[in-house]
Amino acid sequence: MSKITKTDQEWQQQLDDETYRVTRQKGTEYPGTGKYLNHFEDGTYRCVCCGEVLFKSDSKFDAGCGWPSFDASIEGKVEYHRDISHGMIRTEIVCANCDSHLGHVFEDGPTQTGNRYCVNSVSITFDGE
Repeated sequence: MSKITKTDQEWQQQLDDETYRVTRQKGTEYPGTGKYLNHFEDGTYRCVCCGEVLFKSDSKFDAGCGWPSFDASIEGKVEYHRDISHGMIRTEIVCANCDSHLGHVFEDGPTQTGNRYCVNSVSITFDGE
């Protein structure tokens, strides 16, 4: 399957300003403000830009970091890129289908996977079961 590609103008027409800033310009939402931070219903989380399923609700946990956190993504749905911005070395996570910026993954998670996917709420949507 080929990746979804759109021009910046097409993304701007599809997305509101904040979602465009975070997903297409690698921004971040303010900690503690995201609508999925304290959301723990059963279902799946999808990419807001293309609808690809990225995370299952059973992988979500409260990391206390200010952003929705998951200990695993759905295999093959997230890509990883080295991020050296802001004087830090981190691993950026993006949707494998459309390159939408989701957030970052850290190897300090408290669960068996050891991972903490720190995801911006504006970069995902939720489908309940």
